[in-house]
Amino acid sequence: MNQTAKEINKVTSTIILVSWKLIVYAVVIMLLYEGVTRGYQFGYDVFYSTAAADAPGVNMRVTIGDNEKLADIAVALERSGLVKDRYAFLIQSIFYEYGNSENPVKAGTYLLNNSMTSKEIIIMLRDGITEEELDGEESQ
Repeated sequence: MNQTAKEINKVTSTIILVSWKLIVYAVVIMLLYEGVTRGYQFGYDVFYSTAAADAPGVNMRVTIGDNEKLADIAVALERSGLVKDRYAFLIQSIFYEYGNSENPVKAGTYLLNNSMTSKEIIIMLRDGITEEELDGEESQ
C-alpha cells in the first residue's frame, strides 16, 4: 500500500470514529432529555395532584373488596380514568397515609368523580366514605 492510501484510510477511520461518537452523544442526550421531562412530569403528578378530567366530570362507582391490595386499586382507578398515573397515586397514598397498618384499605362501594383530584380520592378511600354513607348524608 502506498503512502496516499494509508493516509486516506487513516482519515476515513477517524471520520467514522468521530461519527460514531457523535451518534452515541446524540442518543445519550435524547435519553437524558426524555428522562428529565418524564421525571419532571411524574414529580408534578405526585406533588401537585390534578383531576383526571375537567369539572363537572362523571360519577363512577368503585367497589373495593376485602383484602384488596393498594396496587390493584391504583390500577383499577387508572383504568377507569379516575387518576392519571397509578404510580403517582401509590406514592401519594404513602404521603396521605392510606393503605398502611393505621389506615388500611376499607372494603365498600365508593362514588367517585373523575373531576376529583387524587388527593380527594385518597381521602375518601382512607376515611371510608362509601356510597351508602353519601346517600345517607343527602337524605338528611
